[in-house]
Amino acid sequence: MSMHTKRAWVRIWAMVLRHYYLIRGSWPRLLELIYWPALQMTLWGFITLFFETHSSWVAEAAGILISAVLLWDVMFRGQISLFLSFIEEIWSRNLGHLFVSPLRPGEMIMALLLVSLVRTLIGVGGAAILAIILFDVSVFALGVPLAAFFANLIIMGWSLGLIVSGLVLRFGQGAESLGWAAIFLVQPVSGVYYPISVLPNWLQPIATAIPSTHVFEGLRAILIDETFRIDLLLNAAALNLIFVTTSVFIFFAILRYARIHGQLLQLGE
Repeated sequence: MSMHTKRAWVRIWAMVLRHYYLIRGSWPRLLELIYWPALQMTLWGFITLFFETHSSWVAEAAGILISAVLLWDVMFRGQISLFLSFIEEIWSRNLGHLFVSPLRPGEMIMALLLVSLVRTLIGVGGAAILAIILFDVSVFALGVPLAAFFANLIIMGWSLGLIVSGLVLRFGQGAESLGWAAIFLVQPVSGVYYPISVLPNWLQPIATAIPSTHVFEGLRAILIDETFRIDLLLNAAALNLIFVTTSVFIFFAILRYARIHGQLLQLGE
């Protein structure tokens, strides 16, 4: 490993440590890591228990709603954790200071991705363990496909997180609400809890252009048909490549604009 690469990783690790100390020093941040995943899993777990006695479809696909909730939360946590880590720098008026340091934009993004990954693993992992204890449903029983589903969903979450972070850079803190709303715009067309065949015909092409749709179709194929659809996984991966490339380009373009127009120092509470 070259000296240049070592120094880059030192800067990335410094950013990761900064967010680690922020989380460690604040019990609300620690609670937030597990609160929402656990709440969603518990809510939908009890809904599943109800439908098991009232719906043959759910009874045949035991644990499908809980598994869908947990996988959906991977994408949600990935997006919102990246966004929150970025917005912390704006709230503390630290963004301008970061970019006059040796830290490069690409290194900052890498640090935010690592922080998001850790927060997602903690949140979703805790909820997954709770699902085993309360409902005897283990998402880990999916085996190897679980890792593929996880990777595709968190990458899509990161793509959305980069785009909404860029929009906050461009339009200011008035655009912060997009960080919470953006992820839920894709939920209805992602087929999280139902096949996309139930969507209107005009909406189905839009749904198939979203990586998460293929992941949840793949989840149902495993749980209902006991078949691992590699074609769905490849579709999700190909679409994610387009999504992440586009999001990185948009973020860097907006960052360049913000630096030229002096917006980095104007952001913050």
